[in-house]
Amino acid sequence: MRRLVLGCGAVGHDIVASLAGGPDELHVITDDRGRVTALREESVGAVEADPTDASTYPDHADMVVVADDSTSRNRTMAALARSRFPEAFILSYVGDDADRADREELADLSDRLVDPVGLVADRVLASSRGEPAERMWKLLRALRDVDGPLAVVAHDNPDPDAIASAIALVRLAEFADVEAEACYYGDISHQENRALVNLLDLDMRNLDPGMDPREEYDAFALVDHSRPGVNDSLPREIRPVVVVDHHPPRMPIEATFIDIRSDVGATSTLLADYLERFGLAPDEQVATALLYGIRVDTKDFTRETADADFDAAAFLLPQTDPEVLAKVESPSVSSDVLDTIARAIRNRETRGDATASCVGELSDRDALAQAADKLLDMDGVTTTLVYGFTDGTVYVSGRTRGTDLDLGETLRDALDQIGSAGGHADMAGAQVPLGILGEVEDETESMTEIVRDVIAGRFFETLADAPSAPTHDVDRIVTFPGEEDD
Repeated sequence: MRRLVLGCGAVGHDIVASLAGGPDELHVITDDRGRVTALREESVGAVEADPTDASTYPDHADMVVVADDSTSRNRTMAALARSRFPEAFILSYVGDDADRADREELADLSDRLVDPVGLVADRVLASSRGEPAERMWKLLRALRDVDGPLAVVAHDNPDPDAIASAIALVRLAEFADVEAEACYYGDISHQENRALVNLLDLDMRNLDPGMDPREEYDAFALVDHSRPGVNDSLPREIRPVVVVDHHPPRMPIEATFIDIRSDVGATSTLLADYLERFGLAPDEQVATALLYGIRVDTKDFTRETADADFDAAAFLLPQTDPEVLAKVESPSVSSDVLDTIARAIRNRETRGDATASCVGELSDRDALAQAADKLLDMDGVTTTLVYGFTDGTVYVSGRTRGTDLDLGETLRDALDQIGSAGGHADMAGAQVPLGILGEVEDETESMTEIVRDVIAGRFFETLADAPSAPTHDVDRIVTFPGEEDD
């Protein structure tokens, strides 16, 4: 049996790879010289010629695969193949830029049409029922309703989970034919986060808080946080089209599509689940970022980990770059980070099994999380809080382990009235405007004392009646306006 492949784009190459080595004769015609060379090295019969010229076709073909990336070329080749080989089975790929008319024409010329949108529909109907399928189509509908550029916004000073989730949602938006860009406010200053972005060459835009983003973007999506203007610098009146998060919300969320599932360890897990269910294999860049995001937020699968996190990791692992992961996990540590950790140890105040430490003026606020983790290693300490100030804001990072304390709710109760706070039961943070704490002279020591009195005082006072961590998923939200909530 002779199988003829006309054109050899990305889809065509995958088809050739699946057919190569079989018992049937395989013949490829493409004008891509590099592809011809590569196929010949794999012992595949390939000819460098114009696949839209019927004179280059062999005398006989039992099956014809039309597989260029261009829709117009595929229409031409399918018509020629049907005329030249009227008895052959013709399988045609719609191409990257097909509209409804293109699909109808190619369907008339072919015995079978390969259409990514149709394949997703088949996948949903065949393997996804109930809530997962409904989530997929709600998300796809919300994205396809976007008319113009979409900003996928991570929270301020994004961590690996937020970075990876933003990049992955951009990929899903592109699949829905929506122009999208991953964005953030603040800085990517933690050395591991910088290494992740640089080594994977991730494309993220640092937004200017002095500019109104609505001048450039028609719609907004939030990942790893859920409210505009809270842990990001977006205008509060913006109504996002998509919110995907794994942090339980303190207040009602307003968006076109909302997927908040606090029963998973990372937002990256949710994005990996969408990619898998849509049948979209992530490239090495996205897969590596998502896997690292899951590992960081679950502390290498030891903190708030669910079956879904392991499933996502298993899906992502074959596409990841282990060398990049190793380099990201072992970056050089700056002297500023070591100094912050040293000050946290030196200035700690312990009451019972809880420790709070003010490190004063900050040069690297991401060092707070590392210091909070380090203090948690101390004997007899189950809860830590490390805080400092810079650029008119007090930044707070907390950790807890081995208790039933809900640290996210505790910090909300302690600091939401004077700032913004939240997070998970065992990992949380807060930001408080420095000016709200009172006027002092321009002396760092005086400011440090006021910050210590307010933050530590509220923290230890709230601990006495602190809420317990939930024992089950209490915030599983998937909504789409106009329909009943899931």
